[in-house]
Amino acid sequence: MPAFSHSTTTASTAIAVPPSLSLPVIEAVFPRRLHPYWPRLQEKTRVWLLGKRLMPADKIREYADGLCYTDLMAGYYLGAPDDVLQAIADYSAWFFVWDDRHDRDIVYGRPDAWRRLRFRLHAALDSPRHHLLHPDPLVAGFADCMMRIYSFLPATWNARFARHFHAVIEAYDREFRNRSEGNIPTVEEYLALRRLTFAHWIWTDLLETSAGCELPDSIRKHPGYRRAALLSQEFAAWYNDLCSLPKEIAGDEVHNLGISLIKYEGLTLEDAIAEVRRRVEECIADFIVAEQETLRLADRLEDGTVRGMELSAAVRSCLGNMRNWFSSVYWFHHESGRYMVDSWDDRSTPPYVNNEAAGEK
Repeated sequence: MPAFSHSTTTASTAIAVPPSLSLPVIEAVFPRRLHPYWPRLQEKTRVWLLGKRLMPADKIREYADGLCYTDLMAGYYLGAPDDVLQAIADYSAWFFVWDDRHDRDIVYGRPDAWRRLRFRLHAALDSPRHHLLHPDPLVAGFADCMMRIYSFLPATWNARFARHFHAVIEAYDREFRNRSEGNIPTVEEYLALRRLTFAHWIWTDLLETSAGCELPDSIRKHPGYRRAALLSQEFAAWYNDLCSLPKEIAGDEVHNLGISLIKYEGLTLEDAIAEVRRRVEECIADFIVAEQETLRLADRLEDGTVRGMELSAAVRSCLGNMRNWFSSVYWFHHESGRYMVDSWDDRSTPPYVNNEAAGEK
């Protein structure tokens, strides 16, 4: 389906991308598509956010559609059954709300509130059914997401997903401490931490739910497949750094590739931006190479057996959606109100978040 044929979001062709952020290769060879369920997805995620009390009603009315969280997922997990895409989109919206709570807990110096939330999320990840009615909406909403996501694939996939997300929670705790102490990580420390806080392996795991097939280790750890997966996520994380650098400098952030390059490699702001951009462009070129290697893997898997055909189709589905991630992430950063800091009254305070510690009343 062509992107936004009946969307309320501005078509990508009408968006003026700043030259410093423009990537002609994405616009030329990574065509943007959208899951046909998108219009209902947007509506139902908005209702879900309201029902789970994750954003106030007035903020949802004013900002939810413009934040484009459902657009991001609908441009990524193409081919997913509607209920799978809905669960992923709600989880993605939850993730952004969680990220905002984490940010506000740091800005307002609430380490005890963050510590409680951290432990509650670990517990809800392992036993979501027991946290569906938790008084903190963020915990209850997370439990609801996990109940749904855990229903799609076998227990072995669930255990892997949980293991990966436990690591993400702990990475957020390291980020909390770094920001509270003003500690800017080295470039290598940052890159390792970013793979966790951006949840590289979570979004990659969810490709399998979209394909309806749990992939064996032999495929997930295949050099071509793993590299393609990593590069698609690295592109997203580093392009996010490129786009969010003004927002994060305004908010006294310490976690941005550009900030680490400035501090530890002595680059000027202009040179740091150029270096992040170079890495972003390198991700795209390297992905195209890894993509071809993974397609050859898919060809070899198709050995005439039913299982071989199933695995080959799943690999092609996952790989195709890794490719979709490039265009979806790219346009998201130019459409979402999350990055339009120049329109905010306070460049360090997003207008769509609450400053209260939810769940602490």
